[in-house]
Amino acid sequence: MSDTIKDLRAEALRLFDVAIEAADPAKALAAQVTSLFSAPENGRLILIAVGKAACPMMEQALAMTEGPAEALVVTNYENARDIEGATVMAAGHPVPDENGLAGATALAELLKSTSARDRIVALISGGGSALLPLPVEGVSLADKARTSEVLLGAGFDITEMNLVRQQLSQLKGGGMARLAAPAKIEAYILSDVVGDDLRVIASGPTVAPIGTKSDARKLLAPVWDQLPASVQSHLDTDSNDDGPPEAANMLICSNRKSLEAMRDAHAGAVIVDDRLEGNVADVAPRLAQIAHETEGPAALLFGGETTVTLTGTGKGGRNQDLALRMALAGIEGDWVFLSGGTDGRDGPTDAAGGLVDASSAARMTDPHARLANNDAYAALASSGDLVITGGTGTNVADVQILLKR
Repeated sequence: MSDTIKDLRAEALRLFDVAIEAADPAKALAAQVTSLFSAPENGRLILIAVGKAACPMMEQALAMTEGPAEALVVTNYENARDIEGATVMAAGHPVPDENGLAGATALAELLKSTSARDRIVALISGGGSALLPLPVEGVSLADKARTSEVLLGAGFDITEMNLVRQQLSQLKGGGMARLAAPAKIEAYILSDVVGDDLRVIASGPTVAPIGTKSDARKLLAPVWDQLPASVQSHLDTDSNDDGPPEAANMLICSNRKSLEAMRDAHAGAVIVDDRLEGNVADVAPRLAQIAHETEGPAALLFGGETTVTLTGTGKGGRNQDLALRMALAGIEGDWVFLSGGTDGRDGPTDAAGGLVDASSAARMTDPHARLANNDAYAALASSGDLVITGGTGTNVADVQILLKR
């Protein structure tokens, strides 16, 4: 590996760290809240944090709280930690589990206990959808988990997945706000979705749903026969609209902020696309073409959330798959490409993504066969190209960095 490539790899990793730091959830919350949280007269202050960034958001909220408060956190296992003054419950992600059901049930019971005199503050971040699996009556947790697996395997994007999840949940699609009524929720939201649609982030527990049961049925037509019978039955029965939930929602941080931070941290860097979406099999050729046509030196930045269709039995994620495809694209010159999830987790692996360069393909073992088997993790591991950060405590989707000289 040449010194030039080593330098480019180091710079790509530095910029990835900049992106994660810019999405610090505690700093984002502190910047938006101008007064202390406190209980109303004759009422309670209730703090709720859900998602991958729930712990740092709750710690910051408690630091800005005056007087007593009831605090509940539901987050993924890796990001869970003890917080003085709060109950922390850890659960499965991306596939819901029994601990998620316990956390969702505890949250629902807390919301049901509120009155119009209470103040409810919700701190919401990506991952909250899978972490709060409280199915509608007649649908089991196993059936809901199976539905998530079908959607993931078929390459549905996050908006499509959350449209379906909302129709199968008591908390999503405004359900949290409806359970709290007549108390009104004020929600501070960290976005992990392209376009920052509040209905999509954590499946929109405090906002109106993305669509209806009819919309879900149309969307699921290609995989309908793979769904559990209870899910089919529920979606086949139309229900009345519950009306818009009562909540005040505020977006406090997003993928765009991370892109801008990277741009500012590298002279001449350019944000090419802040809405990078689509299947990695289609996205990789587009990015490779940009790399082919770009003369160095260049620093090109992208952000968003792609998808990957599972047809093999290997291990990986959308960022690893994209990085592997770029390594095999035959890009000329001295270049590196990093694709990583800002939460530190790409698919069901311990990697955030991959960092490849002009010599990666030559270092890999059976890269084409492993790509065909959805085994990008093994391919990247063989060449030393996995990006492993551990859980970052935040989540603003993915970023991609292309550096060329």
